[in-house]
Amino acid sequence: MILITVKFTTRPEYSDSWMSQVEEFTRATREEPGNVFFEWSRSVENSDQYILLEAFESAEAGAAHVNSDHFKTAMAVLPKAIATKPQIIYVDAPSDGWSEMAELSPTED
Repeated sequence: MILITVKFTTRPEYSDSWMSQVEEFTRATREEPGNVFFEWSRSVENSDQYILLEAFESAEAGAAHVNSDHFKTAMAVLPKAIATKPQIIYVDAPSDGWSEMAELSPTED
């Protein structure tokens, strides 16, 4: 599995509309055969920052993603909304998805 984390810093005037800007891109990516997950979070410390956490079953699935029409469309549209070049972490992970955290479980009330 490949695990990718991308930090986007948006221009302030696009921060509140970012999720609608990426809505179609997100939907299409989640429908890709090799997509494991594609999740967005907004920073609680900087309202102009979003984190994208994404995973694909293989490097080949990741390559298919970056060669897809919806990826190319997003790369053409999103530059107007970002303030800085996104930062990325790419890892080949020895896993095939989520596992349970061993150190924490809900209490039984």
